[in-house]
Amino acid sequence: MSKRTSKKDDRKSAAASITKTLVSNRRARHDFEIAETFEAGIELKGAEVKSLREGRGSLQDSFAIVRDGEVFLKNAHIPRYSHSSHERIDEKRDRKLLLHKKEIQNLAGKVAQAGLTLVPLRLYLDHGLVKVELALARGRRKYEKRAKLKEQEHRREMERGVQARLKGAKAPRIKS
Repeated sequence: MSKRTSKKDDRKSAAASITKTLVSNRRARHDFEIAETFEAGIELKGAEVKSLREGRGSLQDSFAIVRDGEVFLKNAHIPRYSHSSHERIDEKRDRKLLLHKKEIQNLAGKVAQAGLTLVPLRLYLDHGLVKVELALARGRRKYEKRAKLKEQEHRREMERGVQARLKGAKAPRIKS
């Protein structure tokens, strides 16, 4: 005999499997060269989660550090939830990131040895839990940023040229 599921159960499972980006750090990809990315859980209060679900928060100027065998997210701004009244939480407090012990040791070694930085790229919901996408990154110099922008612009111009040629080739030519 097969087990019957209701439509409500189907909707719950479908909604839980969707990942939704809450806050992203778009500037990080410009300022840093990303070597590796990691997924980590984050320790938040209930009102902070609600504030993030509203789309409020900022990862600008935030970074992660390894201290005493634990990883902390520093300078991440999660504002006070508009409807909470009972608890005052510091908006830029250090928040503990949840990683396995081996992952923490691996990160600590790479950060200390290679001079890399831990930069949060985005906060997102995964199966109803808030996760952080952390990147092991190396800072770019000013001239490297300019070169990257120039390369992107060059690539865009080439794509525009190809598109224009394709459009021109599709149009029938009329001889007069």
